[in-house]
Amino acid sequence: MAKEKVVLAYSGGLDTSVAVKWLQDQGYDVITFTADVGQGAVDLAAIKEKALKTGAVKAYVMDLKKELVENYVWPSLKANAMYQGAYPLSAALSRPLIAAHLVEIAEAEGAVAVAHGCTGKGQDQVRIEVCAKALKPDIEVIAPVRDWHYTREQELEIATKHGIPVPRADSGIYSVDENLWGRSIECGPLEDPWNEPLSDAFAMTKDPWEAPDKPEYVIISFEKGLPVALDGEKMDGVDLIQKLNAIAGKHGVGRVDMIEDRLVGFKSREVYECPAAITLIQAHKALENMTLSKDVLSTKAGLESKYAELAYVGYWFSPLKEALDVLFDHIEGHVTGDVRVRLYKGQAVVVGLKSPESLYSLDLATYSEGDAFDHKASVGFISIWGLPIKTWRQKHPAPSAKASK
Repeated sequence: MAKEKVVLAYSGGLDTSVAVKWLQDQGYDVITFTADVGQGAVDLAAIKEKALKTGAVKAYVMDLKKELVENYVWPSLKANAMYQGAYPLSAALSRPLIAAHLVEIAEAEGAVAVAHGCTGKGQDQVRIEVCAKALKPDIEVIAPVRDWHYTREQELEIATKHGIPVPRADSGIYSVDENLWGRSIECGPLEDPWNEPLSDAFAMTKDPWEAPDKPEYVIISFEKGLPVALDGEKMDGVDLIQKLNAIAGKHGVGRVDMIEDRLVGFKSREVYECPAAITLIQAHKALENMTLSKDVLSTKAGLESKYAELAYVGYWFSPLKEALDVLFDHIEGHVTGDVRVRLYKGQAVVVGLKSPESLYSLDLATYSEGDAFDHKASVGFISIWGLPIKTWRQKHPAPSAKASK
């Protein structure tokens, strides 16, 4: 009788490597899935080989960088999505993508379940499971690390017993997650909010005080809300983000250190570095200020916060998020132009804007010769604008007015 199949999201680390054996012990044939989302210098071929040697019956390795950018990062950029106003959702955006491919492979392979290596206190368990169920409500989701309650020492014993190679114990004190849109760093000394992050926590960004003493300027060109060129050179999203990560990271741009309200109910100290993300969001928001009307901007600001929350909590495939995408796609049709950004000592500052869709009118804004604003119209405008307050105060004098009598 053929064994039932399970598709495991596999990183090649200790947890997911031992999970292969655990799932086999439960009677499953294990198929692994590894996603290339731009996580740096990772040997994907070696990860595939390790999965097969560990006991997987099949190992998928997929380059999903373009899909991550076009279907997840770009929609979030249109929304200026920053959880709690600070975190650009780098790790959170890759989870619905991973969940979608887990389900897709499970359907293609006839698997009865998908599995992940998240712990019981992690947020990614929620994101992956909620997204998987949104795409295939009847899929079973297994979480070996959460369910087996093994300590790291016990995992190492299992790995040694089965000859599974694992990272050296001294290979790092931090827990790191990385993709094109950014890098998150947890654990070790960072768990104490009083401790300043040390230089060894960072890999994408220079310490600002060690960054170049001369500022660097970049021009980012947007079409309908999305960046399409850097310094006049047209490029696709993956290349643009990678290049901007390198440039902005060199100047120490993109570090975030925050106390974050985790989805699972407690506060956590989180450190991120997202050089391209921070730079692009700053530039995009500035261009929106030039090209969108006041009421659209104020309404969109509240919806951006909701969008970021939906992405953070695993509601990427929810009807509300889908509806917001439609709205933002319509709004962003006018967000076209060039943004000049100064990168210097940890800051990305917008210093220049131009757009064929600009609502900025020099002849209305200038105080010099050529001023076309009708100053006489202000008298009647002020009278009508202030009439409701004036009428109210004629019956109900303000406290300061009463006190002066």
